[in-house]
Amino acid sequence: MSAQPLRNAHILDPGFELTLRPMRYPGFYEMYRNAIKNTWTVEEVDFSMDTADLSSKMSAADRHLIHRLVAFFATGDAIVSNNLVLNLYQHINSPEARMYLSRQLYEEALHVQFYLTLLDTYIPDPAERNKAFAAIENIPSIRAKGEFCFKWIDSIQNLQRLETREQRRQFLLNLICFAACIEGLFFYAAFAYVYYLRSRGLLHGLAAGTNWVFRDESGHMAFAFDVVRTVREQEPELFDDAMRAQVEQMMEDAIACEALFAEDVLSGGVVGLSVKDMRQYLEYCADQRLAQLDMPKKYGAKNPFDFMDLQDVQEVTNFFERRVSAYQVGVQGEVAFDMAF
Repeated sequence: MSAQPLRNAHILDPGFELTLRPMRYPGFYEMYRNAIKNTWTVEEVDFSMDTADLSSKMSAADRHLIHRLVAFFATGDAIVSNNLVLNLYQHINSPEARMYLSRQLYEEALHVQFYLTLLDTYIPDPAERNKAFAAIENIPSIRAKGEFCFKWIDSIQNLQRLETREQRRQFLLNLICFAACIEGLFFYAAFAYVYYLRSRGLLHGLAAGTNWVFRDESGHMAFAFDVVRTVREQEPELFDDAMRAQVEQMMEDAIACEALFAEDVLSGGVVGLSVKDMRQYLEYCADQRLAQLDMPKKYGAKNPFDFMDLQDVQEVTNFFERRVSAYQVGVQGEVAFDMAF
């Protein structure tokens, strides 16, 4: 009788574990199943009222905000997708987790389609659309965010196997960056702008689609933080003072990038929003991310935006804690994670 291959001892051990039974990480499989339940399409989003809002109800400052926002959206999820394919999938050695990552890649592609439709709807002029798609090259505040992302993509671009502790730390820092900073700060700030406009009765199509994107992104973050938690349980020595200091500095850098973007987005003088309040919101979000990494909160900031307490935003926030009848297909049942967003 031939010897059976040994299953990987740790989730970051090099190789491609193929065996789903007995299931080593059933939680990741449940995340995959729950993600499948919550399938939506761009065609369900109704933008018909948004175009009227843009032309007749919004100031020049409001339109500058939304143009900058959709310019960021045009490339943001594509960057996340590239990192997922090039850097994350090959190193997370769990078939259950790779099933979830495959689903996440589909969701990122769906978000790219949503933002493509958004740009085509909001910016009908082809020349202006081309500028939006090239924003990462010609708009300094968006270029700064892109450079922050590429720094962490490039940090492990040439790693084929995680053989050493230092290589595993590099991988974890990339994963933490994309979960806590890019999805957990950059996109959460973008969602805040959307919900602010919605609180003024504007762009309900954008807000409806953003609700679904928000739910997806919350799942992506939950998965990434669970991977980090798993690694921490298996290899606690990786999470030393030096790594914690790197994470704190990473969060500082991300806040600085997003604050620069806020200065640009709000440069026209948007009534009801300030750069100061946006920075406080970023610090509030950063504290939540640090807590999810089992690190002490650093900023002690409170959420300055009352409009984020609207009922349908609460539905998003509590998405993983209750049944969602309006947003499920296929398998029925409770969706429950142990992490609120």
